[in-house]
Amino acid sequence: MRLGLAILLQLVLIRLQHAQDDCDAGSCHPAIGDLLLGRSKQLTASSTCGMNSPQKYCIIGYLEAEQKCFLCDSRYPYNPYTQHNSHMVENIITTFEPDRKKKWWQSENGIDHVSIRLDLETLFQFSHLILTFKTFRPAAMLVERSTDFGQTWKAFRYFAQDCAASFPNISSGPAKSVEDVICDSRYSDIEPSTEGEVVLKALDPSFEIENPYVPYIQELITLTNLRINFTKLHTLGDALLGRRHSDPLEKYYYAVYEMVVRGSCFCNGHASQCRPVQNLRGDVFHQSGMVHGRCVCHHNTEGLSCERCKDFYNDAPWRPAEGTQDNACKRCNCNGHAGRCHFDMAVYQASGGVSGGVCEDCQDNTMGQHCDQCKHFFYQDPLKVISDPQACLPCNCDPEGTLHNGMCERHTDPALGTVAGRCPCKENVEGIRCDKCRANYYGLSGSDPLGCQPCNCDSSGSLPFSVCDPGTGECLCQQFATGRRCEKCVVGYWGLGNSLYGCSPCDCDIGGSQNNLCSPKDGQCKCLPNIVSRQCNEPAPGYFFLPLDYYIYEAELAKPLSGSAPLVKPSTLPRCDIYFQKQGYEFMIENGKIVLNRSKKRSVRKSGLEQGVMQFGQDAAVTVVFRQPSAGRSVTWTGPGFARIPSGAGLRFAINNIPFAMDFDITIRYEPESLEDWLASVAVQPVGILSSQHCKNKGLSQEPHVLPLPATKRIALLQTTVCLEPGTEYSVDVYFSQPSASDPKVKSFILIDSLGLIPRIGSVENLCSEKDLDEYQKYHCIEIASEVGPHVLPEACARLIVSMSARIHNGAVACKCNPQGSLNASCSKLGGQCQCKANVVGRCCDTCSAGSYGFGFHGCYECECHPQGSLSSLCDQVTGQCSCRREVDGQRCSRCLAGYFGFPHCRPCLCNGYAEFCDPLTGECLNCRGFTAGSHCERCVDGYYGNPLNREPCRPCMCPGAPTSNRYFAHSCYQDSQSAQLVCNCLEGYSGNQCDECPSGFYKNPGSPRLDCAPCPCNNNIDLTDPESCNRVTGECTKCLHNTHGANCQFCKPGYFGSALDQNCQRCMCNPAGVHPAMCPGGDAACLCDPATGACPCLPNVVGATCDQCASGYWDLASGKGCQICDCDPKNSQSNQCNQARKLLCFPGTGVVVFWHGTAGTLL
Repeated sequence: MRLGLAILLQLVLIRLQHAQDDCDAGSCHPAIGDLLLGRSKQLTASSTCGMNSPQKYCIIGYLEAEQKCFLCDSRYPYNPYTQHNSHMVENIITTFEPDRKKKWWQSENGIDHVSIRLDLETLFQFSHLILTFKTFRPAAMLVERSTDFGQTWKAFRYFAQDCAASFPNISSGPAKSVEDVICDSRYSDIEPSTEGEVVLKALDPSFEIENPYVPYIQELITLTNLRINFTKLHTLGDALLGRRHSDPLEKYYYAVYEMVVRGSCFCNGHASQCRPVQNLRGDVFHQSGMVHGRCVCHHNTEGLSCERCKDFYNDAPWRPAEGTQDNACKRCNCNGHAGRCHFDMAVYQASGGVSGGVCEDCQDNTMGQHCDQCKHFFYQDPLKVISDPQACLPCNCDPEGTLHNGMCERHTDPALGTVAGRCPCKENVEGIRCDKCRANYYGLSGSDPLGCQPCNCDSSGSLPFSVCDPGTGECLCQQFATGRRCEKCVVGYWGLGNSLYGCSPCDCDIGGSQNNLCSPKDGQCKCLPNIVSRQCNEPAPGYFFLPLDYYIYEAELAKPLSGSAPLVKPSTLPRCDIYFQKQGYEFMIENGKIVLNRSKKRSVRKSGLEQGVMQFGQDAAVTVVFRQPSAGRSVTWTGPGFARIPSGAGLRFAINNIPFAMDFDITIRYEPESLEDWLASVAVQPVGILSSQHCKNKGLSQEPHVLPLPATKRIALLQTTVCLEPGTEYSVDVYFSQPSASDPKVKSFILIDSLGLIPRIGSVENLCSEKDLDEYQKYHCIEIASEVGPHVLPEACARLIVSMSARIHNGAVACKCNPQGSLNASCSKLGGQCQCKANVVGRCCDTCSAGSYGFGFHGCYECECHPQGSLSSLCDQVTGQCSCRREVDGQRCSRCLAGYFGFPHCRPCLCNGYAEFCDPLTGECLNCRGFTAGSHCERCVDGYYGNPLNREPCRPCMCPGAPTSNRYFAHSCYQDSQSAQLVCNCLEGYSGNQCDECPSGFYKNPGSPRLDCAPCPCNNNIDLTDPESCNRVTGECTKCLHNTHGANCQFCKPGYFGSALDQNCQRCMCNPAGVHPAMCPGGDAACLCDPATGACPCLPNVVGATCDQCASGYWDLASGKGCQICDCDPKNSQSNQCNQARKLLCFPGTGVVVFWHGTAGTLL
């Protein structure tokens, strides 16, 4: 319904003044009273006079005899007998005393911004505010309210005499709605001067209120704090008091007789009485007439303002009481099973507004909004109602086989087909309690959502038409299949379901795998480190299997038995000719082969092969022969070359890298120098004590073994095996002899390449079968694998060698391809040869080939030794330095030495003794000394003189100082051939034989200690060839040209104008009759004009750039006194214009009047 102000006041305000004691008939409200009563301690003011000491104040009066000034002393509360001058803020609380106008509150003098604040202990309903002033009402003020105990504030109303000036952003009304905040000017006039009132009503009576309980209306009429802010004082003239008072502000202050805040306890229509709020603010809670803040609630509500429902009365939402509707809180329905409940709006709305109470902590095995259902795992007895304490009985279901962990159906419902207490079995379970598996299922389990599992025998591994054991689920399996479902192969087999044959053997490589077990899914064997593939017979990327002949010991590195020094140390292998020349060898290149010989000692290769020979030690017969690979020719040796051994001599090989305790075959690679056979005597001795039981049992023979070395072969295999073990060092002594030499007087030699250890495959336990060993012998695997150079291994040999290599080395070995010398990190699977970059050799690609250098990520660079400048095509493999001829230099021997030029025919530089170096191509000398210059240092540099060709030194030109001084003012100099006098070629601005004078147009700069000649500053207006054109001492210009003058010829001459700096001075062209006679001297002299613009100084009424005409309305230029006014008769002339020589003809009417220099006549 819509209510007017009168109805609203009756329902909301007026009825609040009369308490409705009977809350049973609907809404009820406490009585309205003054909220200030009993709350003096909660009333404060920001300014009060005399709080710290007595303060003088004055009033405005019209009688001279009337007392105008008084004292305010508010240090103590008001007392009519002892403290009648106390004006504390508590004085404004209404007391209804007879002499109440004898006390009031008063602010300090002259303060515009003062506030009074009321802090309530809880939320109250506000009706209206009345302020009665002792002084003028404020010129501007506002009233604010807070509903959160002063944390935030909102304005009720603004009051001002001039709203636009005091509150420019606030509308002066009228208000458009009850919520609008406006500025009211009705209560701010200067009259009356006393007992003026300010009235504020919570609700503007000009608006109709549709519903007084909507939130925005409740916000307007409820508050916890009220604040009145005075912002501007009314002021008057000071004529009367100005003669007696020095401070006019003593009569301006705020003073209030009485303040009434009408309101009531806010109870939302659920209470007619209120009680004191305990433990909150307030000074005298028992004062008569005090409005208390705690509601005595009805309608099943509670709280300070009856703002919530009582416990267990939450079945409907809390609402304020309205009119005859009490909107009482409803009791929850919990069927006697709960004592607490709460309201849920979602439940309330879902019920269509019938019930929103949700019971809490239901007892007797019940649950639900109203405790109207049995809890899980309980069901309702069909013979009892739900409110019966014994209505819910426990289910008797096996939780393993029942749905929902043993929960039964809670009640009987024919429509839903449910029966109270019945157990719903899982899909594969049966029985009254759901405690048995169905046929062909097994393993009743609560974790199985279906209860029991099907047999699910694997068709690939189980016998046809078989069933599983009902207790264990075990199926009947085929051969080599196992598992409960026959779903996997037995150990050592794999591939069930991948083929028609069922399970297949693992067939793991006996050397590359840890055992013969593999993955039952994919057959993957367990490989040794760095081995891959299903059968473990492939090296991982970056790894390889060692070949059969991997353990090779070079004869070049062995020790001769006749001495203790090795034949060749690895660090002394030849890299360039310079190194070996320093070691005392002759270095030669013959058809791409290196030949080394001790100086003055030469050995001859009997076989005629081209090679290099190196001789070491005291035994001249023991040498090392180096051999280089050549294009188109297979390499048939290992290492850098051979050891050349005479008959009867021997070598000692040191072996300390045995990987695995096993038997080895010993091989010797060799090349005889004749067609006669040789014999080798081989003895193996351990350096330390043997630790392996494997080799202890076999032992090493103390007698040497004889090994024939036929001339028709290149490799010999010792038929007796030797057992070697890791961690032990061995020495192998080999003596060589030629028992059937054709000429005993001629010393015989044999080239020994290397000694090799071939692992005996049969000594590795559990590696090969008899069949494998037969194939190993049948295909001559040892002989083929021991060959040097390209060869093809039969598949059977490669397979067995790979298995043995993997076993004895515990997997594959890292390629270790040098990252700088190889193309990638991979190598050949058997042998480990890396893919080398250009000019790089070695298994790991870690060495530059002969004729290259600079090993790095690019590979190796070719030496590129210059054929005309170098001694050979080889260079240092580290630096790339070639071996150069005399007077030749450079890394490639491609340029002359320093001090020479003309490669390849290098000649000394010709520099007359003044330079050491010259251009290597042209021979032009570089960095000539002694101040010389030229391609051969044949002349002196500028600033010096002499004749280097005649060995005459270059001496400095003294012009007048030396070239290195700051007094050298010449380009160059020369010595006169006749007079032998020094003549300087001076710089511009200097003259004299020694450049010690200033020329015409220049002067000596007096501020410089040097002889600095500066150009005369005449702005190009003098003749530079004229010695008298300027002063040579001061630089002052004396003969200015181009019609200029001045010390620097910077001005145009009198009678000229323009720019002297641009040589543009022009003669003034003034009319002598139009200018003052003093400005034109006469004769040939030009008249004076403006020097910049050329404008002439005209006489009065004369105009024109040259003063050559009269101004309009003037005449008589020739008078020389300026032009005279025409003075035409305005009646008889058409205008005031006249002839410049005489007056114009004037035409009045029908006649013409003519004036001739003062004479008039009429022309008809």
